Amino acid sequence: TGDETWVYEYDMQTSQQSSEWRYENEPKPKNRRQSRSKVKVMLVVFFDYRGVVHSEFVPEGQTINKDYYLTILRRLRESIRKKRPNLWADNSWIFHDDNAPPH
Repeated sequence: TGDETWVYEYDMQTSQQSSEWRYENEPKPKNRRQSRSKVKVMLVVFFDYRGVVHSEFVPEGQTINKDYYLTILRRLRESIRKKRPNLWADNSWIFHDDNAPPH
């Protein structure tokens, strides 16, 4: 199975950074919502019941069109050959993908 998703950069605070001083009777401040980072990258991932077979980040500015997707599929084939040699040897693997327009 394969899919694409946006991955956002997130800078986790340490427990020390997120701690604050307040008086005992003072109410806790409301939690602020974490805003999405402006830094995001597309992740393409392929997996089976045993785990991730192939994943890669799409370079910034690259659109996933037919030609680019074919290059990803070629790298996926190589990953299947290396990580699932038994499936590759007897050609018993089945590819399932979403129905997104670029591919």
